[in-house]
Amino acid sequence: MKNPSIKSLAMFTIAGSLVASCSLIKDVNYTVTPSPLEMHGDSVRVKVDVTFPQKGLNKKASVEITPMLGNNALNSVLVMGEKSTGNGTTILYKPGGVVTYEDVIAYKPDMETAELTVSGRVMKGGVEKMMTPTKKIAEGTIITPLLVNKDFKVASEKDKHVNVREEVYTAQINYLKGKSDLQSGELDKESLKSFEKWLADAQNNSKIKIKSIQIVGYASPEGEENKNNTLSTDRANTGKTTALLLAKNAKNESASKEIYTLLGRGEDYEGFKVELEKSAMDQDEKQLVIRVLEMYKDPIQRETEMRNMAKTFTYLEKSIFPKLRRAEIKVTYETTGHSDELYVIIAKTNPEKLGVEELLYAASLQKDLAEKALIYAACEKLYPTDYRAYNNEGVLLFTQGKVAEAESKFEKALSVKDNGVSKNNLAAVAGAKGDFKKAKELLEKSSGAGAEGNYNKGIISIVQGNYPNAVSNFGDNKTFNKALAQVLNKDFDGAIATINASADANSAQGLYLKAIAYAHQDKVDETVKALQASIAKDASFKAKMKKDREFLKFATNENFAAITK
Repeated sequence: MKNPSIKSLAMFTIAGSLVASCSLIKDVNYTVTPSPLEMHGDSVRVKVDVTFPQKGLNKKASVEITPMLGNNALNSVLVMGEKSTGNGTTILYKPGGVVTYEDVIAYKPDMETAELTVSGRVMKGGVEKMMTPTKKIAEGTIITPLLVNKDFKVASEKDKHVNVREEVYTAQINYLKGKSDLQSGELDKESLKSFEKWLADAQNNSKIKIKSIQIVGYASPEGEENKNNTLSTDRANTGKTTALLLAKNAKNESASKEIYTLLGRGEDYEGFKVELEKSAMDQDEKQLVIRVLEMYKDPIQRETEMRNMAKTFTYLEKSIFPKLRRAEIKVTYETTGHSDELYVIIAKTNPEKLGVEELLYAASLQKDLAEKALIYAACEKLYPTDYRAYNNEGVLLFTQGKVAEAESKFEKALSVKDNGVSKNNLAAVAGAKGDFKKAKELLEKSSGAGAEGNYNKGIISIVQGNYPNAVSNFGDNKTFNKALAQVLNKDFDGAIATINASADANSAQGLYLKAIAYAHQDKVDETVKALQASIAKDASFKAKMKKDREFLKFATNENFAAITK
């Protein structure tokens, strides 16, 4: 808003000095941008274009202009005629000209309603000739950024508990060279005895559900390839027969059904390399065998070359190949954990029976805050090297307003493991204490903090006057603060849409912000309607509205004036 021209700035009221005064300075105009002034970050930027008309400043005169914002003095500026001397800006006599004055002053609460005024000290030849009268050039300061909700968000760390997990049980059957029939005594070996016991236990455990059984047959890498391919398939078939026998002995109904898939893999060169690496063979010999395997792709030639290393081949035949003549039984099954109710009971009564993921999961289920805190405390005691319980208890304390206690927990979590979530939470603590510099520093290091971290960055961006960043950080959030950032970024339609989609659509502060957005669009009726609704929900907004320079241009509007009474 531009003020009308301020003319005859240097006129004396003393009749005897009138002619002399007008001959020094006249018809100066002041234009303030923006008007009213605006607070951004923690300060108010003042920009005034001082226009001197043609022959407006005597060649030998100079004027020291001093703006005041209420009782707060700003820096002075010296404007000189073309023949005056000093350290200032020169204005030519005939054409006149414009001097742009700029200053920044720290915001104080009284500046919201304070007037911006100017006065001047006119001099000629180094001698003060007059003082110009004090003149108002702008009224008050818009402080809309102070509407920001400093509702910093803290983030919990999630557990990795999965109540239904897919797992695999593996057993192995070994065979003699060139054979696919079950060896005498194989059923008494540990692998198959354990498998039979597992099948019996699974039958009696309602939390285990067998999904499928795959049996893969293998052959060792010597002999004819075609025969080995057939041999591996035969071993898969006898593996199934053996598994069915064990399932029958264990009375396991699921494993007795047709849930089997069979596969013959032929010569097991990958398994051979694994067993070779694990063996006690000399490292140079191992490398020689590996080179033979990689150099000769033809299986017949490859076996011939290995047999040529007589001593080495004897070792392989005795210690490596027998392990490859096998069928692997792979049972894929699901395990189901406790019910949610039971997890909570165990966490409270016997927490040592649960793993860290289960305890964190139980805490997430607990509604009573005191009980939830006890579960976190138990988790901290049992699993002190896991930072998540400390962090999550800190979140619990922060949401209860126990900021100092929450800070201690977040610091402990961070000492256990450097992590972005706890840094975000410490930033929230700093923000709650009003230490926005520290909050920003922590947020810049809080990668991985997710939506809460971005929201907190949005608040800091508003506080520091970086509104495009604030809009970006809030992302798709439909919140009051996102709408405020859009207003400050001059996206008024976007701000209204965001507020309407937010939890503050009909709150006093939400309606008040909509009134500001409408005011910027010169929509008087919508502004008045939104203000009326806001005041109806919270009468304190009436006093705020009366001081708010966002609505200064509507001061003479009848409908607006009516709601101020």
